[in-house]
Amino acid sequence: MYGQIGAALGAVALAVSGYVAYSTSNKRINVEPAVVHGAFTDYLVANPDTVGTAVTSYMQANPGAASAPSGDAIRRYLVTNPEVIVEAMNAFEEKQKIAAAAADGQLVETNAKEIFEDGYSIIRGNPDGDLTVVEFSDYNCGYCKRAHTEVEKFVKADGNIRLVIKEFPILGEGSVLAARAALASGAQKDGTLYPDFNDALMMHRGSHTEASIMTIAEKIGLDVEALKKDMQSEEVRDQINRTYALAQKLKINGTPAFIIGDEVVRGFVPAAQLELFAEGAREEG
Repeated sequence: MYGQIGAALGAVALAVSGYVAYSTSNKRINVEPAVVHGAFTDYLVANPDTVGTAVTSYMQANPGAASAPSGDAIRRYLVTNPEVIVEAMNAFEEKQKIAAAAADGQLVETNAKEIFEDGYSIIRGNPDGDLTVVEFSDYNCGYCKRAHTEVEKFVKADGNIRLVIKEFPILGEGSVLAARAALASGAQKDGTLYPDFNDALMMHRGSHTEASIMTIAEKIGLDVEALKKDMQSEEVRDQINRTYALAQKLKINGTPAFIIGDEVVRGFVPAAQLELFAEGAREEG
């Protein structure tokens, strides 16, 4: 009988693990395996027939399988072999990751021109590099400030990265003002001060205000009055709105976020991990 249980257990554990891994609002809950073991076992002790019914349904959908075991038998098997729950959960999560990566890859392919060649985002690193990395960032984001240093280290060490910076202000008015100013700086001195302005805005401690932005702009040699005028232009507004629209299509709702090859990486990533992503992207071609 336990051989029959083992044959059907994957589907049962998968369904239950999917239930315990998500809240009713569909937001992911991180739980320790030991907690899942306890909760799952308690559930089986209290509701053996529920699980038995799930296996029966599975067996009915797969008529080639042996007859379904009872709920009590399933409970005894799982209490004796709780490690199979973790195995099932790991398999379930891996399947989810693969599906999510495939979906991200399709989104990148569909929106490739707007991602890699929008015509207005700052290009850093090696403009002729063999791999393009795109970063969505916000000047008021603490993790973006940390990422700025790590990305610079990664780009410098690699030497062959074309880095595209997407101004993606999502943390309030100061973020929007800083992004507008950064984009508007491209109109001065053939855009040569944009990289320095980007660095200085990211290195600033604390949140940005119009005063902090203009102080930085003056220090790096920008014409402040011209900058104030240009940052209110329809062109700059349109560029930011295009980035908002692109982020929505790519299901990016936080900063920092990266696109490396055909992979979307959400959240802070240290230089060493960026190197691994780059290596994988190059191997895939």
